[in-house]
Amino acid sequence: MEIPLETTEHVLPEVKYEYLDHTADVQLHAWGETLQESFEQCGMAMFGYMTELATVDIKKCYQITTEPTDDLDNLLYRFLDELLFLFSAEPFLICKKLEITKFDLEHFSIECNCYGEEFDLAKHPQGTEVKAITYSAMQIYRKPEHEKNEVFVIIDI
Repeated sequence: MEIPLETTEHVLPEVKYEYLDHTADVQLHAWGETLQESFEQCGMAMFGYMTELATVDIKKCYQITTEPTDDLDNLLYRFLDELLFLFSAEPFLICKKLEITKFDLEHFSIECNCYGEEFDLAKHPQGTEVKAITYSAMQIYRKPEHEKNEVFVIIDI
């Protein structure tokens, strides 16, 4: 669902992710001071694998919501899957910033504002297509706030 874009300048968070080699696929490793931040960073890692994020401008904002689920692994999977759907369907949104506005660990659901623009091959270098999110070797390390919370996710490319 598209929501009105704020006219304020968007501060981009520090990059807290890396790409790890995996047989025929790639593993995203993201971290943050909170589990919520590590989820946001993991989403940004996925978009960063699809194009160079420096070429993306913030022109639109879409909100995604995950359906409530029963555990943390499924929550991360659904979150990334919703982001992938946002990129794969109209308007082919490539995100420069993700801001989780609701991180419900009781019902395992997320609401997230996704800031970016429509993907355009004339402007955005084509990275690697992400075909799917997988549960294979998914790891979530939940720590007390201000410690290094980490997630590891393999994406099918």
